[in-house]
Amino acid sequence: MSMDLLIEKIAEMKNPTVAGLDPKLSYVPEYLREEAFAQYGSTLEGAAQALLAFNKGLIDALCDIVPAVKPQCAYYEMYGWPGVKALYETMSYAKEKGMVVITDGKRNDIGTTMEAYATGHLGKTEVNGILYQGFPGDCLTVNGYLGTDGIKPLLQICREEDKGIFVLVKTSNPSSGELQDRLIDGKPVYELMGEMCEGWGAEQVGKYGYSAVGAVVGATYPQQLEALRAKMPHTFFLVPGYGAQGGGAKDVSYAFDQNGLGAVVNSSRGIMCAYQKEGCDEHDFAGAARREAIRMREDIAGVIAPISLSK
Repeated sequence: MSMDLLIEKIAEMKNPTVAGLDPKLSYVPEYLREEAFAQYGSTLEGAAQALLAFNKGLIDALCDIVPAVKPQCAYYEMYGWPGVKALYETMSYAKEKGMVVITDGKRNDIGTTMEAYATGHLGKTEVNGILYQGFPGDCLTVNGYLGTDGIKPLLQICREEDKGIFVLVKTSNPSSGELQDRLIDGKPVYELMGEMCEGWGAEQVGKYGYSAVGAVVGATYPQQLEALRAKMPHTFFLVPGYGAQGGGAKDVSYAFDQNGLGAVVNSSRGIMCAYQKEGCDEHDFAGAARREAIRMREDIAGVIAPISLSK
């Protein structure tokens, strides 16, 4: 199961973090942009090639110390089909380097439409009797606010393909409370969503006690994060909000269990743009990303229990 694979990679590297690959052209070093535009012109293809070259440099620098990457689909889709091709090639390259790939698509629909999303991102598509994998991701972020109708198609694919999902529960953005903190029968909506995640994953619990159904819970709300960890013992957390959004190591520490497991913490801009923050030569963008990833690893390791696969 993909969640077990992620947990094992975290334990192997002693690093419960994921690098978000959410590239804007302004994040890409100028020399990489110039090379791409010289070859493809000032086109969508040129922009996509610049993103891909940037991503490959980051992956090369991180693959032996960071267990996973999380490409956000929107940053590629904005460049049309060349951007989507760059997304696929980024994911494939990360897989070649042994990294777990979490596709950040936040897909949300019901019935056959959700089946199509699930098949495209996590399953296989049949063409004249031949099965093809659309995208090589291991997990997919999804929106559960259409209820069970939007999750059931994913559960079947997760079972058949040993994949995983992360359902939005308590997100890190400032306005999340407008809906997610509203009370229903005395409970906040995010808590009810967390209970549903536990239920959805009950029949697909892996060997380390966590199911194929994970949850997105932001570091910017540490009290809720702590409460949800206690209420969701079989749900693995994807934790955004560390670093650029204001969450610190102490905030994310509440996501972890007594074995230093239970969560993977995302950093996107902090890692991708580390060379800009350092002020180093842009040709060392990958080295700066690696240094930031190591700093983040040590920062979080200092506030959680030692990572162990023991139950």
